Amino acid sequence: MNDEQNTRWYVVQTQVNAEAKAASHLARQGFGLYFPRYRKSRSHARKIDSVVRPLFPRYLFVAIDVATQRWRSIQSTVGVSHLVSWSGSPASVDESVISALKAREDESGFVRLDRRPPFAPGDKVRVLDGAFVDSIAFVEGVTDRERVAILLEFLGRKVRVLVGADLIAAA
Repeated sequence: MNDEQNTRWYVVQTQVNAEAKAASHLARQGFGLYFPRYRKSRSHARKIDSVVRPLFPRYLFVAIDVATQRWRSIQSTVGVSHLVSWSGSPASVDESVISALKAREDESGFVRLDRRPPFAPGDKVRVLDGAFVDSIAFVEGVTDRERVAILLEFLGRKVRVLVGADLIAAA
């Protein structure tokens, strides 16, 4: 963001899956940008990998001095749906919000998300995805921050299954 005092942060809504495209075109026009992203672990075909996702899907922040910059061009920028406005004027975001997000970035520039609270043995949970989706189970134990051992009722008996902590929720 520019050091000028009149420059403030505003919110741009992008077209679906066009955050990076909009950010590129806005930067080319000389606007300051903040496009917060995070790394998400995903499990696919018995493999766990990491993918980069927007922290706020379809939104990014743009630094504008509304008094001196031609900010209306943002509305017609490739990848942009519109500049979020209130009563015809762009809606600003307090600098402290942007600073707080940037303070949570790791050395690679990705926002660190707090891990969800660990489950305790005996907690009742619901499976969110996979072969046992919507099944109710009980936590047997937590193996690490990413895996949880649960007991499922299956064919008349309790079966121990290891699942990702992001694949269960409190029931």
